[in-house]
Amino acid sequence: MPEELGLSFDESKMRQIDEPELIVEQSIHEQRRILSGYNDLVMKGLVDRRKYREAVNPNQVAISLSGEPTLYPKLGELISIYKEKSFTVLLVTNGTHPSMLSSLDVEPTQLYITVGAPDESTYLKVCRPNANTRYSLLLQSLELTGSFSCPTVFRITTARAMNMKNPDGYAALISKYGPTYVEVKAAMSIGYGRTVGRMKEENMPSNREIKQFAGAISASSSYPIIMHDDDSRVSLLSRLSRPMRLR
Repeated sequence: MPEELGLSFDESKMRQIDEPELIVEQSIHEQRRILSGYNDLVMKGLVDRRKYREAVNPNQVAISLSGEPTLYPKLGELISIYKEKSFTVLLVTNGTHPSMLSSLDVEPTQLYITVGAPDESTYLKVCRPNANTRYSLLLQSLELTGSFSCPTVFRITTARAMNMKNPDGYAALISKYGPTYVEVKAAMSIGYGRTVGRMKEENMPSNREIKQFAGAISASSSYPIIMHDDDSRVSLLSRLSRPMRLR
């Protein structure tokens, strides 16, 4: 519940929350709006017509990035509406609101939980939560992954000299809670992350470092590396021999 995060919703605030139908409608509208400038290029043959049509008729959504999605009290309804429209729905959470995950009537197509540290002390230092109970809430969310029938992912975004340490600690969490996949990726010093006191260029791990760190986690967790993408600087570990196709 919101109260476990030190938040409260009174009736007047609840009335200000966007309805899930509006969010779905406007997300599709905005996708088409930001791509509208490509139409002229399509007519000139400079942009592939088939790819343009696919882009303006989206069928995948990631519920993430605009704040913590599990704070939205109508998250289950939002997921349900997207799935009724045959969308692939990816839910990305920091894991600090386990009661919302446990209350979902409709599962996403795939659930991502950010594992920002291998242990509590690192978590408090790197993630800087506004309450010391957040790590225990994260562990509760990780424990819930076994109750989901959809694929689950532990996302480990590593930053050099910050949380890129103790691979055995990450491996212990993976082995204990058993997600379908583990993503080990490099943090990027871009956008808001470059503001004073946050991410610096020297904190960005190289491809070589990501492969080595993922290899160390793999060796301790018995999750083999099944894919690596150099452009994204990400290694994918899994208890499966190959990734599942979601569509």
